[in-house]
Amino acid sequence: MDILVFRLYGPMASWGEIAVGESRHTASYPSKSAIIGLLGAALGIARNEEEKQQQLQQGYALAVELLTAGHLLRDYHTTQVPDSVGKFTYRTRRDELILGKERLGTILSSREYRTDALALVAVRVLVDAPFTLAEIQAALLQPKYHLYLGRKSCPLAAPLQPQLITDQLNYYDAFKAYQHKPMLPTSIASNGTLAKRDYDWLGRPNDRHYYWEGQPEDFSDTLDLTLRQTRTRHDQPLSRKRWQFMPRQEHYLFCSGDA
Repeated sequence: MDILVFRLYGPMASWGEIAVGESRHTASYPSKSAIIGLLGAALGIARNEEEKQQQLQQGYALAVELLTAGHLLRDYHTTQVPDSVGKFTYRTRRDELILGKERLGTILSSREYRTDALALVAVRVLVDAPFTLAEIQAALLQPKYHLYLGRKSCPLAAPLQPQLITDQLNYYDAFKAYQHKPMLPTSIASNGTLAKRDYDWLGRPNDRHYYWEGQPEDFSDTLDLTLRQTRTRHDQPLSRKRWQFMPRQEHYLFCSGDA
């Protein structure tokens, strides 16, 4: 089985959870909607191309290795915009402030972010996948649209370093075969594991958290998978135009130390 593995790191990331009212929470690890959105942006698929978006989210299975969840950051956020006026469209911020001056209102919200979080994402193809893993790898190296970590205010801070890992039996083996490249400048040659300077910068993370969809045995044939949890997460895109998501089943396994 061929698996494409790439990393996600930035000073801030926001992996949206169910939002009610003014609170905008984040999960500790990447959501499927965020990963599929990132792949779609790299491939040049616009958000309003519903059919292509659906093909993308139905054509691939995902797994995540969370090396560190970073730290939680909460931001008190204010947005001032005018309400809608029939079919009239405000085309610029100037239009909003001048033409919509009498209709301006302020929206208050509390938004959460994860700072200095690092994760690996594994992608494998399913039946009728619209792109090969090699095509996705090429797109991640030269993306068509800007890539970000959940929100546009959360850009990448290190190259994705996508690696096509061939002839692997499962996700776990693919994660272990991934060759880490240094994120911070260093004169020490990399041996394929997390660089020492990166390791120290990230707080010396040793524990690993794994999340994957599909069958339990898709993850590993050596670890004790009876220790896993299976839970429901509402992060499978149904319509990006209407901002709707469906529930999906996801497995979780915690491994302490270097496992």
